[in-house]
Amino acid sequence: MNQSSSLRPVRPRRSVLYLPASNSRALDKLPGLSCDSVVFDLEDSIVPGAKEEARESLRCFFSDGRAAALPAGMETVIRINALSSPWGSEDLLAARGCKPDAILIPKVDAPEDIVTVEDALEQTDAPRSLRLWAMIETPRGVMNAGQIARMARTDGARLDCFITGTNDLLKETGVAALPGRPWLSPWLMQIVLAARAYGLDVLDGVYNDFKDEAGLLDECRDGQAMGFDGKTLIHPAQIAPANKAFGIAPDRLAQAKAIAAAFALPENKDRGVISLDGRMVERLHLEMADRLIEKAARIAARYGGDKET
Repeated sequence: MNQSSSLRPVRPRRSVLYLPASNSRALDKLPGLSCDSVVFDLEDSIVPGAKEEARESLRCFFSDGRAAALPAGMETVIRINALSSPWGSEDLLAARGCKPDAILIPKVDAPEDIVTVEDALEQTDAPRSLRLWAMIETPRGVMNAGQIARMARTDGARLDCFITGTNDLLKETGVAALPGRPWLSPWLMQIVLAARAYGLDVLDGVYNDFKDEAGLLDECRDGQAMGFDGKTLIHPAQIAPANKAFGIAPDRLAQAKAIAAAFALPENKDRGVISLDGRMVERLHLEMADRLIEKAARIAARYGGDKET
């Protein structure tokens, strides 16, 4: 197995907004939103009888110029139905034809779920730039999270990101949805650990009460402390709080730049470990610092300064 994480795009994913693919009014408002990524949904938010209509709506959005008018840097993702469902194959063909940045696979239980989609994309000569995200939202998915994440290190891997499906996990396990998520947190940490072991980004699940900004901020801060890269959202009003909570703090960015500068010194260019401000710093910290610096630069380029980081 070869490491392919170097092929993964470096992107800020602080705020990732779900939008039903059939909601034309919401699609038209996208250019004015400040979310880092948008997930056009063909799965849970679309009833069975409206799947074809949603696919056609999505095709139109990506072909009539509206997608091209989105803000530079806004990542586009399409969530399909599972390939084992009656709609999955048509969804995948439609998503591949739309040429988004990534396709989101729901209810990933095992590595084979990733392989099946990757094989289908290869058969249709999908470009290497088309990436895959995986929803970890079932008990089997949580138990197999490490094996699934390991797919990111295979030759030609497209896997970039995990999303935790907290609502589905609650539903399938019967765990109580309590403030602070005490019973859910161990499973969330297991997903984060799996993602980090193989260099994936990982996003926290949705906060359902979009009118409760204080509760959202608390859960965002909780997720940020757990190690999540960002939050999945169900309403535009949640974007600003998520961007704030998952932003890059100035002191953290300054530390990353100091690490990069230290390793750039001639005397350190071939060293695996150096001393910086009284602590030992390894090259793995340099890799982390470089990704953080690039994320901050992308945020600054999009929003015209450092205030949004």
